[in-house]
Amino acid sequence: MAIVLGPNQYGKAEVRVVAVDRSSPRHTLVDLNVSSSLRGDFAAAHTAGDNAHVLTTDAQKNMVFAFARDGVGSPEQFGLRLATHFAGSFDWITGARVAVESYGWERISVAGAEHDHAFRRAGGEVRTAVVTVDGDDVHVLAGLSDLVVLKTTGSEFWGYPVDRYTTLPETRDRILATAVTARWRYTGTDIDFDATFAGVRTALLEMLASTHSFALQQSLFAMGEAVLERCPDVAEIRMSMPNRHHFLQDLSAYGLDNPDVVYHADDRPYGLIEAVVERDDVPPAEVAWLGTPGFC
Repeated sequence: MAIVLGPNQYGKAEVRVVAVDRSSPRHTLVDLNVSSSLRGDFAAAHTAGDNAHVLTTDAQKNMVFAFARDGVGSPEQFGLRLATHFAGSFDWITGARVAVESYGWERISVAGAEHDHAFRRAGGEVRTAVVTVDGDDVHVLAGLSDLVVLKTTGSEFWGYPVDRYTTLPETRDRILATAVTARWRYTGTDIDFDATFAGVRTALLEMLASTHSFALQQSLFAMGEAVLERCPDVAEIRMSMPNRHHFLQDLSAYGLDNPDVVYHADDRPYGLIEAVVERDDVPPAEVAWLGTPGFC
């Protein structure tokens, strides 16, 4: 029996960088969390403690700040710049993966007008990007997480099999709530990332709202289908959507009825619906998804 080193990578995780554009009196702000991972010939570092091929994680951190000095652009553009630089730094580095989380800030309004340099954090939703350079191939994933949405009607759930353990009553009208995490892969890199991100997000929200849902699975597929129909630069989209259950609260102990007015929201346990919606004419690229957990 021989014991050998398997696949490996290393990098710097969660570099927090805030960059302010002060080129005009109306400042702009980007707030990022950047993680890098390198792939290549690092066997000697593992098996012999030889660091000759190890680009330090401290250097990777410093590059994030140095590149932000010249402007960030979209998360995808920033990830592309960093990943291609890392992958081209030394002959023994064959690939790089850069993951970017972008936190939204909104301008504070004063007397009805947006302030030039005062901001508020915009909820919990996070924009994401992952760029993978693998030899000569470059893959870009974009996405969002914790997009919390809710419909007060237009959702049913019935017709499922019933056995001795089934206690959930069928319903023809229910609250549908979820927190969407979505990742989509682009067909290339020459793309208006900001505009396409906005288009994908709009498609997800509009289709969730307009689909009369008989299951969260149906809503998920309709949302993914809408993205691929509206956005030709998207090859596939993967979504993970927890079912945030809302149950009618029993008010009978107080002598009150509850005509679908008062609910209690259960945060756990919850159903978790995940799926891939893809074009059948675009080749797969599983290397683009390596290190991106949480999807089937």
